[in-house]
Amino acid sequence: MVFLSEIIHDPLLRRYRSMGTGLAVIVYLYLLLPILVTIPMAFGPTNALTFPPESYSFALFEIFFSSADWLNPLFQSLKVAVATAALAMLAGVPAGYWIARHEFAGKGLVTGLIMGPMIVPHIVTALGLYLYFSYFRISGTTLSIVLGHVMVTLPFVIVIIVAGVNKLDRNLEFGAELMGAGPMRMFLTVVIPQLVPSLVSAAFFAFLLSFDEVIISLFLAGPGNVTLPVKMYTALQWELSPVIAAVSTLLTAISLLATIVAIASRKGSSVDL
Repeated sequence: MVFLSEIIHDPLLRRYRSMGTGLAVIVYLYLLLPILVTIPMAFGPTNALTFPPESYSFALFEIFFSSADWLNPLFQSLKVAVATAALAMLAGVPAGYWIARHEFAGKGLVTGLIMGPMIVPHIVTALGLYLYFSYFRISGTTLSIVLGHVMVTLPFVIVIIVAGVNKLDRNLEFGAELMGAGPMRMFLTVVIPQLVPSLVSAAFFAFLLSFDEVIISLFLAGPGNVTLPVKMYTALQWELSPVIAAVSTLLTAISLLATIVAIASRKGSSVDL
């Protein structure tokens, strides 16, 4: 008879655990290495990208925040990301709720079509959008960038909302309907309060996806509405400016802050997502 203590202290099992831990550490280091290299470079000299820097300062950040060549793309990215998140939420929340709560013929097909932009390479989507928007003479405008970003962020919003709705107590919705609440009132007063963690997560995710999108922005942006990722791409392509390290560090900080806020909102809710 094999006892549990013998299994736990088995040398072969401990060896597999050690190998698994070591592999996990290697994978995490591989994922974190670009960030760990970029952050020190952001505090280095202004004449070249060096690692490790010979001296540390905030000079690159000062250049970034004092240069219109960098601030204009930053404000453009913020404007596009906010508009994208708002439109994706307005369309994705009702769509996600409806998909989660209704069974209908062809539901799998409809869901697959909605998830299409998550599967199709962005460069294919960007080319199609460029040709489509060129036909309507809106290519190169901020509107075209926002609409393109909505196309790729909307599926993620719907997925998050569907997951959140599936974990809600449907009896509360039935109870509200029995007490005379109409569909809209029930949705706003019963469903939405319970969905707050999913709403926050979906909104932040849509914002970050839009803010970080480069391929679609590269195809659709015009000379006067270049986004920050496109500016970074062109700077790497033509001049290799050290300011890019400072911008990358700022983007990392924004992403980390958004993740912390999303996690905090989920922990502060009674709904387990």
